[in-house]
Amino acid sequence: MVVSTRIIGEKQTEHTRYYISTLASDAKRILHVVRRHWAIENELHWVLGVAMNEDNNRVHKDQGPENMAVLRHMALNLLKQEKTAKGGVHAKQLQAAWHNDYIGKILAAGI
Repeated sequence: MVVSTRIIGEKQTEHTRYYISTLASDAKRILHVVRRHWAIENELHWVLGVAMNEDNNRVHKDQGPENMAVLRHMALNLLKQEKTAKGGVHAKQLQAAWHNDYIGKILAAGI
């Protein structure tokens, strides 16, 4: 069981989550595993859902969904590796759409 407390301004909320695991009862280790899980959710899945609009994908036939997921992951990795422009993934996507030379920088970052 993990009890999370969130404080925003004067408002405090608590949320209790339960986990089933074969890990030994080591609180520090379990907390690390839980935080790592949510870090992956926040760092990858959220970006794919919001910046890459993955949730609105309409490709559902054959290997299409898997192929598109691979392409989105590749694009996300390239955008994250490109460091000359400031801003998040969405801002970099817009820059790439507006400037052909920036697309070259993104692709070169992956080499």
